[in-house]
Amino acid sequence: MPMNEKLEKLNQEIEKTEARLRRAQHKEKMLEHQIKTLNRKERTHRLCTRGAMLESHLPHPESVTDEQVSTILKVLFHRGDTKRLVAQVLTENRKEDTE
Repeated sequence: MPMNEKLEKLNQEIEKTEARLRRAQHKEKMLEHQIKTLNRKERTHRLCTRGAMLESHLPHPESVTDEQVSTILKVLFHRGDTKRLVAQVLTENRKEDTE
């Protein structure tokens, strides 16, 4: 096989490989975008669910400001019994994760 033919075949192989690489990079970007979208949707769902849980414990949630809710939560989460409860829940979750 003449040198020019070998060189041409190698160049064609490089082009094919580069095209596969570009397709793989494009697919990687699409998958990363899907992961970000799913994570964002999951977070939004979690925030809405937990916000609804919080509001269910407030007598008139529409009459309480965001700042007031923040103050209530700060006070609650600085109490010793609340800190112990949170620590206990996190410890139990870690145990479940390692089982």
